[in-house]
Amino acid sequence: MTPVRRWLGALCAIAAGAAVTASPGWAEEQAPAGRTAQWGDLGNGRYRNPVLPADYSDLDAIRVGDDYYAISSSFQFSPGMAILHSRDLVNWETVGHAVPDLTQVSPELNWDRMNRYGRGIWAGAIRHHAGRFWIYFGTPEEGYFMTSAARPEGPWAPLRQVLRAPGWDDCAPFWDDDGKGYFVGTNFSDGYKIHLWEMGADNATLIPASDRVIYQSKGSEANKLYKFDGTYYHFFSEVQGDTRVMMMRRAPSIHGPWSARRQLMHADVSAMQPNQGGIVQGPDGNWYFFTHHGDGDWSGRAASLLPVHWIDGWPVIGQPDRDGIGTMVWEAAMPASHSRRLFPQGGDGFDGPALAPAWEWNYQPRMDKWSLSARPGYLRLHAFSGLDGGNLLKIGNVLTQRVVRTGGQSFAARLELKGMADGQHAGLLHFTARPRAANPAASTASAGIVMADGRRYLEISRDGTYTRLRPWPHDAIWLRSSWGLDGRSTLAASADGKRFEPVLPDFPLTWGAYRGSRVGLFTFNQAGEHGYVDVDSVTYAVDNRAGAPRR
Repeated sequence: MTPVRRWLGALCAIAAGAAVTASPGWAEEQAPAGRTAQWGDLGNGRYRNPVLPADYSDLDAIRVGDDYYAISSSFQFSPGMAILHSRDLVNWETVGHAVPDLTQVSPELNWDRMNRYGRGIWAGAIRHHAGRFWIYFGTPEEGYFMTSAARPEGPWAPLRQVLRAPGWDDCAPFWDDDGKGYFVGTNFSDGYKIHLWEMGADNATLIPASDRVIYQSKGSEANKLYKFDGTYYHFFSEVQGDTRVMMMRRAPSIHGPWSARRQLMHADVSAMQPNQGGIVQGPDGNWYFFTHHGDGDWSGRAASLLPVHWIDGWPVIGQPDRDGIGTMVWEAAMPASHSRRLFPQGGDGFDGPALAPAWEWNYQPRMDKWSLSARPGYLRLHAFSGLDGGNLLKIGNVLTQRVVRTGGQSFAARLELKGMADGQHAGLLHFTARPRAANPAASTASAGIVMADGRRYLEISRDGTYTRLRPWPHDAIWLRSSWGLDGRSTLAASADGKRFEPVLPDFPLTWGAYRGSRVGLFTFNQAGEHGYVDVDSVTYAVDNRAGAPRR
């Protein structure tokens, strides 16, 4: 992706496969995304898109045995590059991240700089080769990186930089049958030229003499290379008019000559342009495209599962039209039956040795200012100064999860307050980064506690303006955010966890810097490194799926 383009999303991934016929039964008249509270596994042998109604951008997916793994770009959030697992392509869980330390990419991604909104870790590719999992990705300022692991849960090897140069995105590796490695990527700063290299034996270096341009068009990126029955496939997307479309070429050799491009799916603005993902064979023997929707809103870029029909050796995505090009499918039969219903976001009881994998810090956290061991069964967050007063976008150690777009959900936390110090703020927040906004704290809101002159007060903030509501004599507080399909949140507080008082109603969740809104926990103290809060538990209830604490 490039920060200057006006096309959101614009990344695709694909894998070639056998020419099979997708199973019938795709619904003919279906409700588009966001207009219904139904989603994912419907519990009746069918599923409805989006299967992940949350910000799972820039997807890629593979199959390894009976398991499916996907990755999603994470931008400035840490740990970076989320890794998901599924057995049926509809029910997914988060199993880890590939980049535990973002400062391996750039010091600008650390808590003491926080200078990469809209940038950081962009689209990547995941592959399984030579008994290991491999992830490659790009960052717009720094170039291309790679890491590998024996298991998708990690541990992942320290990053190695494949290409050190700004202006590149959408890379992918490819290994031929003889083990020879290749690498493809787009130079968006040079007219979106797509380059192909040979890789060195370490799978982390490019051979300069092998570099050549294999394609160029308006916005051409989202590259993947695959081989099927002796034929090589180059997948990419490009911009036609005001929309992004998925294309493919093929050749008898990795070096070409390449055929004319073949469009795989009609551009569909009403479906928010699904265009970035991976083609895999499902457990039912049919083929599917697991993709994000390229246009984002307050919930980010959601993920859908589309059927694939192989027509004359081309993977047509969605339901083929009369012209042989695919169209959007909103509902279909489950690829597998008797699946366990899962969702990759959820609650945490903080009683394990690590945070639940659904959590991501906003930027690389200050490691000495949070702990799961200082008080077992609790998350302790220590306060320290932010980089820009009370601007929540410049506060270190903000712990977040993605917001979800369903018929109704709530994110609730219980905080114990005895460790707070004068000047300290702590609570629950929503935020979206909008770097070009006149107000640097625009699209932020919080509800929580501030301590001043030895007393605690209930407090809210909106767009950087803080308001004390009244004294809070209790040693604990329950905080909750609730929102629905309209993307308008109500923040509420409670002294007993049963009766909640709305304290900040009707806060609009927004889209910004290529990301949807986030919900999470924070504390800071502009008076210095004083005070802490203990978070007892978090419950994240999503429609008919509750992410309860792990007790």
